[in-house]
Amino acid sequence: MSEDPRVGLTVTHRRYVPYAHAHYGGDLVDGAYVLGLFGDVATEVCIRADGDEGLFASYDDVQFRAPVRAGDVLEASATVVAVGRRSRRLEFAARVVCRADPARGASAARVLAEPIVAVTAVGTVVVPPPATGAVPM
Repeated sequence: MSEDPRVGLTVTHRRYVPYAHAHYGGDLVDGAYVLGLFGDVATEVCIRADGDEGLFASYDDVQFRAPVRAGDVLEASATVVAVGRRSRRLEFAARVVCRADPARGASAARVLAEPIVAVTAVGTVVVPPPATGAVPM
């Protein structure tokens, strides 16, 4: 039996983190901001894989590994690692790819030589049963 062709599907979004989202001292952004990004990439995964936005069912693991700050550019990605009848298991990563550099000026920023892995997670989404005659992907 061959592996489901949806396994390995990856969706990536990039987003600038505005200063309006800074929630703590040092321009730190709360973890819920990144979880919202994970929801967005999971939605696109479901649309691409199953033709439906799907619903987020659960997170099995969330690891906050490095701070996310206002002025960052984040890259959030989701990869399908398992496909059930109606469930899809996804691995998520959010990486800081650019960061504000206020020491050089109020609007200065830099592209990071190596992205910083800020948040990782594993989660499950569910989609409705396929409609008669529907073909995923």
